[in-house]
Amino acid sequence: MGMGRYIIRRLIQAVPTIFGITLLSYMLMTAAPGGPVAALSFDPSVSPEQRQRLEAQLGVNDPWPVQYLHWLIGDDWRMRDTDGDGEADFRGTRQGILRGDFGDSFTRSRQPVTRVIGELIVPTLELTISALVFGLVLGIPIGILAAVTRGGIFDNVTRVLAVIFNAVPNFWLGLLLILAFSVFLDWLPISKRCESTLTGGCPPFWFRLEYLLLPVITLGTGALAGYSRYMRTSMLDVISQDYMRTARAKGLSSREIWIRHGARNALIPIATFIGPALTGLIGGSVVVERVFSWPGLGGLTVTAALAQDYPLVMATVILASFATIIGFILSDILYALIDPRIRF
Repeated sequence: MGMGRYIIRRLIQAVPTIFGITLLSYMLMTAAPGGPVAALSFDPSVSPEQRQRLEAQLGVNDPWPVQYLHWLIGDDWRMRDTDGDGEADFRGTRQGILRGDFGDSFTRSRQPVTRVIGELIVPTLELTISALVFGLVLGIPIGILAAVTRGGIFDNVTRVLAVIFNAVPNFWLGLLLILAFSVFLDWLPISKRCESTLTGGCPPFWFRLEYLLLPVITLGTGALAGYSRYMRTSMLDVISQDYMRTARAKGLSSREIWIRHGARNALIPIATFIGPALTGLIGGSVVVERVFSWPGLGGLTVTAALAQDYPLVMATVILASFATIIGFILSDILYALIDPRIRF
């Protein structure tokens, strides 16, 4: 089967999975006590009539299956009561996600959800992809070198450090880095993504690396420790194979043996972790974004969940589900590219 057909088939198979996830998420979210009206109106003097009117305006006064149906196919075909007088006086405006409309956020000044996510997805991808590259670029060579020098000082030191970095929580490591490099040494900025410019945006990526360095190290340290250990274990298994001894018997250089014959085959198990790891980093960025005041989807998702902002939460659920599926497809593709014996 060709790669293109394989990807299309996997995407089609993912559609029921995504809708199943959204159905369960919507049910759990609406089952939570309070609701968006309680989160938006803390004033105890608000009358029940005013709360009922606000619920009608937000469209959350229907049972959750009806709300889920409107979220899917829209409510522009249905008249609603928005003033609480018991009479339908307003036709809905939402077109539903099946028509590309995720609705308006309850908590972001009624802005369209697509606009809110579009503004924050770039900083999140910037942080998570940089952390993934950081973990791979350093973790794979460290794992190879640790396997080659098995039992040596380098192997023992990296093994201890990997355990420590895996055990240290992200928020605590981030605070330590801020204390060391921003407060005491004053080398790097404490937080934010960039300095404000006259246009209100951020300068190009390469002009603000000092803002990215600490968050990437904080988020990518766990990936670095994990990949180095996985690569070491995989490399040790490869070293004991017959073709490695044959390569030595042929008189090949150590570099060619370790890199061409050893590392490439040792990367096969690593490929299965790369795709899901990206999704895991996106989830882990919630804490890092909070620590470094990074404007991304992590903090947005937490705020939306606490306020029970249904449109915003469901949009992030779909985005996370799609990213997970794409991550697994990416792992399968990398697996086949590294190992020629694998065919789609």
